[in-house]
Amino acid sequence: QTTLAHIIANSSKKNGTRFVTLSATSAKTNDVRDVISQAQNEKRLFKRKTILFIDEIHRFNKSQQDTFLPHVECGTVTLIGATTENPSFQVNAALLSRCRVIVLEKLSVEAMEAILMRAVKSLGVQVLGQGDQRNSSATGSSSECSEFPVYIEEKALNTLAYLCDGDARTGLNGLQLAVQARLTVGKITPLNTTKGGSADGVLITEEHVKEGLQRSHILYDRAGEEHYNCISALHKSMRGSDENASLYWLARMLEGGEDPLYVARRLVRFASEDIGLADPLALTQAVAAYQGCHFIGMPECEVILAQCVVYFARAPKSIEVYRAYSNVKECLRMHTGPLPPVPLHLRNAPTRLMKNLGYGEGYKYNPMYKEPVEQDYLPQELKGTDFFKEQKT
Repeated sequence: QTTLAHIIANSSKKNGTRFVTLSATSAKTNDVRDVISQAQNEKRLFKRKTILFIDEIHRFNKSQQDTFLPHVECGTVTLIGATTENPSFQVNAALLSRCRVIVLEKLSVEAMEAILMRAVKSLGVQVLGQGDQRNSSATGSSSECSEFPVYIEEKALNTLAYLCDGDARTGLNGLQLAVQARLTVGKITPLNTTKGGSADGVLITEEHVKEGLQRSHILYDRAGEEHYNCISALHKSMRGSDENASLYWLARMLEGGEDPLYVARRLVRFASEDIGLADPLALTQAVAAYQGCHFIGMPECEVILAQCVVYFARAPKSIEVYRAYSNVKECLRMHTGPLPPVPLHLRNAPTRLMKNLGYGEGYKYNPMYKEPVEQDYLPQELKGTDFFKEQKT
């Protein structure tokens, strides 16, 4: 995003347009007002336009973002905001409606490989293809390593392109760490290449790249869009009875730093919404999992959540209760006029006055009868309604 901003800045200079950059991590509201005041003067006196680039715009709160509204509307500044968050959650809706959202997707593996190949060429690092052979012996010291060329396996670059998760910065940093680590160790490896001849040099292998990264880059934001995407994927995987996918999305969340109690609360909801009466013990499992997570925390509670998730994925599903309650809510929303009163025989009668008014009169206490009791429990207007039947649409 910042690179695109620099490209825009360079092209705008040719057209005589001012380009001002601010970072929401350090700028204050007064800084924004100063820039806008200068832009107004430039526009009024010199007919010169101003492009204002705000990096990490999501760091501004809603009231700070409102500062831009009138000036964006009247064209005092052309606002460009960069954010790694979902604008729908982090940018003021009024400001968002006046902007065009451009989504920058992750780089493909092929693009990452091209970037890494360009980087190793600029560093003077030579790439060993799969057909090249090397001797496994290693000698030398750190004082000698600078006198020898640096080699990297093509497989190591391919692995790095996969592990960086489409983030060029992560890939280039990983490459830099791997090169610096090998130069510090300073082990010289005799190499036999297919191009003929042999050479000594510092060799970077796939294992060295993995050591530099420690683990694959897990993209997860507990407060942003990825948070909702992953919990949605977990919910739908359990609903679809895919235990492998369910475990995968659970791990994505927990390894990314998600609060285990949040996941546990969602499982409690799932137990009644999607499993319901098909397996009433599911709710007990979910509540027990929540209590277990509350008692012992991470990382020990991860297996508790995993057990609950697999149980839910394998359990039979029923939305009978969920659908019936939704039908009741729809009935209440669609009712015109005042809601029907509670029938007299169902009302509570704690006082003599209420009894004299007929509260509770004619009510049949079911346990006192051996046979089924014929008695209405719904208001007269809803008599015979069955909320468990599919509603007409």
